[in-house]
Amino acid sequence: MAAEKDPGTAGEATGEPGGEPGGEPKKRRAGRPRRLEPETIVATARRILQEEGVAALSMRRVAKEVGTTPMALYHHVRDKDDLLMLTLSGTAATVPRPELPSDPRERLLAVTLHMHGTLARMPWVVEVLSLGDLTDKGALWMVEEIVGAGVACGLTPAEAVRAYRTLWHCVYGDLVFRRAMERRAEDPDRKRYFPGMLTDADAAELPHLVALADQWSELTEDYDVSGQLSAVIDGLLGRAGGAGRERAG
Repeated sequence: MAAEKDPGTAGEATGEPGGEPGGEPKKRRAGRPRRLEPETIVATARRILQEEGVAALSMRRVAKEVGTTPMALYHHVRDKDDLLMLTLSGTAATVPRPELPSDPRERLLAVTLHMHGTLARMPWVVEVLSLGDLTDKGALWMVEEIVGAGVACGLTPAEAVRAYRTLWHCVYGDLVFRRAMERRAEDPDRKRYFPGMLTDADAAELPHLVALADQWSELTEDYDVSGQLSAVIDGLLGRAGGAGRERAG
């Protein structure tokens, strides 16, 4: 009776499993690369941004999370900035636009407050915007409204653009500060340095701060964003045409 064939013999003869002795080895069929959907890439990047911030986001990190290689990810996304733009894109569309007042001054305030409120609910967007010229095209309607309302209030186009930048700096600065304070508040054992660092000995150099030190927390916690932005807008509109009048004089 013939001896049973060892299952490993054919493979040993050809170097490939299933090959025939002396014959051509069977080629191993390459596995099909995993199909990447743009929605999966964006959702993964957005989750990392929401949970850990911009510093945690990288092409390598996203590739690992979606189960592929960085090289394969580069076929879909050019670089980190492109990934951030994809993540931002469409974000503004998820927030309904408010009904705006017809009065241009009130519209200016309403749009600025809407911008502040929207970004306050999306701190990761504020962090992405801090990188420079990245933006969601769908959010540009707010810039258009602010500039248009400024012109309707008597500002020149150049003044209206500068007014927008001033309002954006107010909104952005307030949100960054609030987020920083929230992060610090998460540490219950942290020491509060200001205004506790002030003493009576500082009164000669810092008289107003020393006098207000005991009320500082109450005054800052009661900060009225709407009221302060309204005051800034009044100041900006009060300068309408001012540069032209100065040149004429």
